[in-house]
Amino acid sequence: MDLIHTTPPRAARVPRARLCLALIWALQGSVALASTPSSDRDALMAQVRAERAQGHRVDALATCQAILDRWPADREALSMNVTLLTELGATTRAKELAARLDPPQSVEDRFHLHADDVGHEIRWADGEPADPRTPYAEADRAVTDARTLAEDTGLPEDLRRRERFDLLVALDQAGQTAEAVKRYDATRKTDAPFPPYVERAMADALLAQRRPAEAASLFEDAIAKDPGPYDPSEPEPRIGLMYAYLESNQIPKAIKTIDELAAKEPKWVRVPGIRLPLENPRKVDADVAAATLREYVDMPAAAYARLEPLSREAPSNAQLRSELGMTELARGWPRRAEEDIDIAGTLDERDVGIYVGRSEAARALHDYDEVDDDLAVAHAMADRNGRVDRSMRSWDRERGWQFDITTERGKGSSPDFGDRDGDTQATVASPLIDDHWRVLALARYATADLPEGSVRRSRVGLGLRGYARGLEAYVQALPAADRYVGKTAIEAGVNWAMSDHWSVHADFSTAGDDTPLRAQYYGISAKTLATAVTYRSSELFEAKLGLTRDHFSDGNERTGWLATIVQRLHTAPYLTLDGGVEVGGSMNTQTERPYFNPRRDKSYALTGRLENLLSQFYERTWTQRVDVAVGRYDEQGFSSDWMATVRYGQIFAPMPGFRLGWGIGWHNQPYDGRREHRVVLDLTLHWGD
Repeated sequence: MDLIHTTPPRAARVPRARLCLALIWALQGSVALASTPSSDRDALMAQVRAERAQGHRVDALATCQAILDRWPADREALSMNVTLLTELGATTRAKELAARLDPPQSVEDRFHLHADDVGHEIRWADGEPADPRTPYAEADRAVTDARTLAEDTGLPEDLRRRERFDLLVALDQAGQTAEAVKRYDATRKTDAPFPPYVERAMADALLAQRRPAEAASLFEDAIAKDPGPYDPSEPEPRIGLMYAYLESNQIPKAIKTIDELAAKEPKWVRVPGIRLPLENPRKVDADVAAATLREYVDMPAAAYARLEPLSREAPSNAQLRSELGMTELARGWPRRAEEDIDIAGTLDERDVGIYVGRSEAARALHDYDEVDDDLAVAHAMADRNGRVDRSMRSWDRERGWQFDITTERGKGSSPDFGDRDGDTQATVASPLIDDHWRVLALARYATADLPEGSVRRSRVGLGLRGYARGLEAYVQALPAADRYVGKTAIEAGVNWAMSDHWSVHADFSTAGDDTPLRAQYYGISAKTLATAVTYRSSELFEAKLGLTRDHFSDGNERTGWLATIVQRLHTAPYLTLDGGVEVGGSMNTQTERPYFNPRRDKSYALTGRLENLLSQFYERTWTQRVDVAVGRYDEQGFSSDWMATVRYGQIFAPMPGFRLGWGIGWHNQPYDGRREHRVVLDLTLHWGD
């Protein structure tokens, strides 16, 4: 998928806000020392055990401290103090106190203390790093400590087995998913069954290693064993399951899973001791995931419809604002996307996705100056993040060498094209120079078997292409390599996206390749100016008006125009259906030239386009497209009659940056009162990005 953003972010990532909320819930109730109900030490210890069993560990710790205030050397109270500190996450202090116990802890107690320490390291590694320059320091420390215990041959096997589980979770948490999956594959015959928390981590690792079907099965099994509710610091596994369904092309299941989760989660939660309700982070995560899923399956309008009201309700939520920006980018609004992503960056400077999104918006605008800096920051913050890695590789392809070749072969009964014709163009573009320039090498070759003989048009030349914010311009020179015209074509053009909705386009050539090959046969060339204005509200609607002016060397002046409107009629996962209207016409100052040039003609047609994904496995995609146009053609001096065009094509992308396309089309319309037809086979190849 490109995956539009191709593979989704790892579902196991949890924002620090959720961890803080978990602490608030963990510390619910009073932390003040309860008054001693009895001076009897045994009664106090019984109270400690009861409070711990009820989950009131802070109260139990306070009661335990009351015992130690009166009986400082009480071995059972000291040991319970260590246990409670460990369970509350204060494992560093717990280890300090455990070292002073006399007699020392048993081997099993020491293991549990260190294992709990590893568990808390894993949990806290899921939040924001203490130092952004070393984002995986906490996670790597958890891996090291878990590995030490898992490989300690002095421990009983059952204890080492538990730590092997923790090591798998720690490896996934540290982004070392390849080792996690390798260990999982090697031990699942001996260590199975795995507890749900391990299955969730391994499903996440399998997803990162592109084994989505297995990941989905593990997520399903983990949820069946432990359907929740989950600790606030833990990720919701159904979001991971949604991604596994998505990447294994089980789209209906993915949509059902995430929509049910989003509907189930309450919008607000209440925490004891806090008067006002708090925004439920799980609800936000589910809503964002539901929108992101729709963006991935080529339904950005549906994604935007979910995210925009949420962002309006919570304008300071960086996660919502960032995802809204990415959806706006998918809808063709890079400037608006840039604004929202920048706002998200002011709300959360540690969000890696913001820097990636900013770089992608800049690339859409040809504003390449800051792309390297943004991706460098993202890489420094999360160099093991799959999304960052994919964006960097995509940028390397885009700024590197580009190669395109297109060719078409036609057969029919047209005087302008003859019985057979062909047209091929190849372009090689250099890597970006100073973030603004490319050097081009171009070659064009066209032939036709006309009634009066064969003709060809050959050109080879060089060009320069320049980029600025919202602007792409080119100039190129292509000397003729044939005997028919002999003129060098000097060509220049510009594409200017004035806003997210309006753009203008202009091309000029001193010997345009749009000149009919029949005119080429008689040594006639044309200077051509083509302009167009386009309004695009989103991917759902586009209107375009184009004007052309041709000055032929035989004195003929041709003016042409074409207006098109395209409206999205239906959108479904990986499927779009568009309908539209196309109206055009032309005028020539001279007639009876040795090429088709009616005094006046006009046409109109209803158009349709169906495009859908046939197959996908991550970046490997296979799509198909059907184009149809049916209407009428009217030439001055002749009766009007029907015309039609049908084309079917496919594009296969076996790897990122490489695409192969083919299509076959049929066109039929009257010219000078005679009905003519043409069948065309076209092929395309692209390398780059």
